Amino acid sequence: QAQLVESGGGSVQAGGSLRLSCVASGYTDRRYCMAWFRQAPGKERERVASIYMDYGWTSYADFVEGRFTISRDNAKSTVYLQMSSLKPEDTAMYYCAAYLTHSGGYCSISIDPYNNWGQGTRVTVSS
Repeated sequence: QAQLVESGGGSVQAGGSLRLSCVASGYTDRRYCMAWFRQAPGKERERVASIYMDYGWTSYADFVEGRFTISRDNAKSTVYLQMSSLKPEDTAMYYCAAYLTHSGGYCSISIDPYNNWGQGTRVTVSS
């Protein structure tokens, strides 16, 4: 049973930085997508960024605006989300998610195929 475990959330002032980590266990194949989603109170869960673990191809939601970077360390089976220039509107629970794919590197921007989720880590940005 594959599992995802996030860490790295916390409280920070606007303009600050945080790095989230997600350790994936149980995946024997690198042909899977991992993504960071977030959900603020009263809002739908939305994708922040995704990465194809085999090639490292990445994509980002428009609201990231170059402030966040998703990366991976396959040796550690870990995906990171480096967040900079944080804004109060970035306050949310951040979730790591994954799904196996043989798409050749394309990771869905939809939440639908992501079938493995971590427990979430909270990020709070104060003004």
